Amino acid sequence: MPRMKWRIQHRTLYTYATPARDSFNEVRLTPANDSRQTLEFFSLQTTPAAPTRQYHDFYGNTVHHFEIAAPHPSLLIESYALVSTHPPPPLAENESLPPLASSMPFSFDYLSPTRFVDLDPATWRMAVDATAGMTNPWQAALAIMRFVHGYLTYSPASTHVHTHLRDVIAKRCGVCQDFAHMMLGLCRTLKMPARYVSGYLATERASATHAWVELLLPTLGWHPMDPTHDRQIDGTYMKLATGRDYADVAPVAGYYKGSLHRKMQVDVKIEPG
Repeated sequence: MPRMKWRIQHRTLYTYATPARDSFNEVRLTPANDSRQTLEFFSLQTTPAAPTRQYHDFYGNTVHHFEIAAPHPSLLIESYALVSTHPPPPLAENESLPPLASSMPFSFDYLSPTRFVDLDPATWRMAVDATAGMTNPWQAALAIMRFVHGYLTYSPASTHVHTHLRDVIAKRCGVCQDFAHMMLGLCRTLKMPARYVSGYLATERASATHAWVELLLPTLGWHPMDPTHDRQIDGTYMKLATGRDYADVAPVAGYYKGSLHRKMQVDVKIEPG
């Protein structure tokens, strides 16, 4: 696939009912460097200004953290990035892969229940019905992705970032985060290691944050799939972070002292670089 270059601006603005203080924040907005994309430039700014420190978390994501002790009526976090994407061609639907090994490296965290993803018997039953005894893990992954895409209806504002998989299954609707969580649950019940991916998707209609899934497949390693759109990813996808579910990869997370009443506004702008 041809290389594509993207300029990304991400703005998160918090406005507090009364000034906040002793604010501590972690930011996961640095695009990944891997075999499918290259990070060429990144900067992070905050208003009020604060020195930022950087580390890599347990899952290898770049994390910036900062503190603002003084009272402040609002907090603006702005990131700028230049990313080149160069994914390989999509995997053929008839690709034959060996069965999953009973133990795959780095898979324990991605086979276990997590904060937003359970492994209930009902979830397992759905996965079994969707795959109908398939032994080729790639064919099973495609079947699960298509099942999730058909089972859920995309409905903006129908859920929130703390919605659990069991509620998504009951409501049968959600946003990209919910599609990803459902695919994670179904895959994990069948002992298919799967992890959550946060990132961006550039389309002709809009630029937005997005979520999809990566599966650990024999001989291939981690392979990305997007159940929201029922497809493998291409050069319009830009990965930020991976984890067990959304709780591990929230773009901005933290705490502060002050009023519980606040407003959050997020704006993402993605342009060809």
